[in-house]
Amino acid sequence: MGISVGLVGLGQFGSTFAGLFLSHPMVDRLALCDLEADRLERFAHDERFAPKLARGGIFRNYRDLLDSEVDAVALFTQPWLHAEQAVEAMERGKHVYSAVPVVMLPDGNEMLDWCHRIIETCLRTGMRYMLGETTVYHADAMFCRRKAREGAFGEFIHSEGDYLHSFDSPGSDLRQVYRQRFTGQAGEAWRTKLEEYRARGHVDSPMHYPTHSASGPMSVMGSHAVKVSAWGTKPFSNDPWFRDTLTGFGNVTALFRMSNGATLRICEHRECSILREDFRVYGTKASYEFGTWYEREKPMRMTPEEMRDPLPADVYQAFAAFSGPEAVFRGHGGSHPYLVHEFVSAVAEDRMPFINAWEAARYMAAGVTAHQSALRDGEVLSVPDWGDAPS
Repeated sequence: MGISVGLVGLGQFGSTFAGLFLSHPMVDRLALCDLEADRLERFAHDERFAPKLARGGIFRNYRDLLDSEVDAVALFTQPWLHAEQAVEAMERGKHVYSAVPVVMLPDGNEMLDWCHRIIETCLRTGMRYMLGETTVYHADAMFCRRKAREGAFGEFIHSEGDYLHSFDSPGSDLRQVYRQRFTGQAGEAWRTKLEEYRARGHVDSPMHYPTHSASGPMSVMGSHAVKVSAWGTKPFSNDPWFRDTLTGFGNVTALFRMSNGATLRICEHRECSILREDFRVYGTKASYEFGTWYEREKPMRMTPEEMRDPLPADVYQAFAAFSGPEAVFRGHGGSHPYLVHEFVSAVAEDRMPFINAWEAARYMAAGVTAHQSALRDGEVLSVPDWGDAPS
């Protein structure tokens, strides 16, 4: 027996997941929710959605969706809404998939408080929460986790993660992303909220979005940050992007002591000359960097197809039938189908998803504490932790 899922937020990013949720063999019914009517119309008139988009499966109001009988919601809304909407959904008996990050606000302490509330709500309600962090399901991350389970790395020594993404990158323009956050009804609400943070003197940070850089090495090593020292650089230019986003630093670099004794260096840079998202992991027996596996100093270059875990045959066939085989692994390094399958199967099988609330909080806490250290010129700070997810 399958599950029912309500997709919330059908903008540019959320709409790319609609076909995956629709076509997954374990999803029996799909509901769609968005404040903007034109986004809903696009799917309501798509014949492919008709069999699973039951009558009454279109919602303009989030709370109306929560009143319905869907088993789970997938949140692709504005990042400042993610945590609040996730807690509300779990309180109403719905499992939650949330796009990254857990929440994004200029106040780091408020972000940590939301991590605590999400974990507490999971424990109290028994609902499942999963963060849709794409890097965790990149081909190299899956490959390195397999090697780690085999013990092939030996003892972990050091790891690195980078999210180098200029605000005006031609490959992915953050200016456009920022403009989109002020569109529609949700955008107007965010404009007002941002002014409140500005009045209280809060500044945002690249480290408030740490999941792409931290999650790869953390998920491979199976460890979390314990201590951090970080440094930030003020923006080199007077570009209004930094002023408008309340960003105190253009670039932040952090060095962590990990729970397994290894070190982790992550870079979150927004004023740079390269667009790159990757990680490296170094062990006493083997290491991985830049698409190459090194064992006894012998390099073995790997392709994404060689590194990627196989999807279950029926799941892959369903995705390919909907979008065409060439499009299945198109989104964010091929991660989208794995994210959808992990969440849907975790809910259907009543198990804890891999990127659960406890794991997600560890990514977020690392970044928030790194920003706090950078504000104190590299002072070594302890990273808060909520422990491991219950088995």
